Amino acid sequence: MRKISEICQILDVLKQADPEPKSELEFHNAFTLLVAIILSAQSTDKGVNKATKELFKLADTPQKMLDLGIDELKEHIKTIGLYNNKAKNVMALSQILVDKYSGEVPNDRDILETLPGVGRKTANVLLNVWWHQPTVAVDTHVLRLAKRLELSDKNTPLGVEEDLNKLPNDYRLYVNHWLVLFGRYICKAQKPDCTNCPLAQFCRSSDKRI
Repeated sequence: MRKISEICQILDVLKQADPEPKSELEFHNAFTLLVAIILSAQSTDKGVNKATKELFKLADTPQKMLDLGIDELKEHIKTIGLYNNKAKNVMALSQILVDKYSGEVPNDRDILETLPGVGRKTANVLLNVWWHQPTVAVDTHVLRLAKRLELSDKNTPLGVEEDLNKLPNDYRLYVNHWLVLFGRYICKAQKPDCTNCPLAQFCRSSDKRI
């Protein structure tokens, strides 16, 4: 693992290109963001946005989602991977939000993680994007790039999260977005675009193509 100062130097390059990166998921409120994050598991943000464009016009609150019904929900999200199980989770968590939290999404990681389909990564993304908390969500992009760029010497999402949590808050606030977008468009898993990589000078990966 590099020194924190070196990691900040790497992130500063990404920061210069995009100082305040945003999630590419489309949402209207905390509930629709939560649903979008759940649907995005093993799916692309673009695919999720396409599926939720009409869905969120009809169901942008837990109660409206319950009123819509699971069959109609499935019809809207059937182009998304694992849609049957995701639909069950969305309906189940909507019922819990209505019954226990007056239809509001709690601003509390421990509570969020008790909801169906919500794990630590999903909770961290929600807290970060909606409530602007410096929570570090570790998905496949972050896990892969943390190892490739030596931002962490851990091999698990929680281990990487713990290492990245050593960063100052203003870096923690955006590190997930910087790494996700970098991994999505430049340092792709199958074919990294090393010739156009702004971080090439820092990369010591064995498959570096430059």
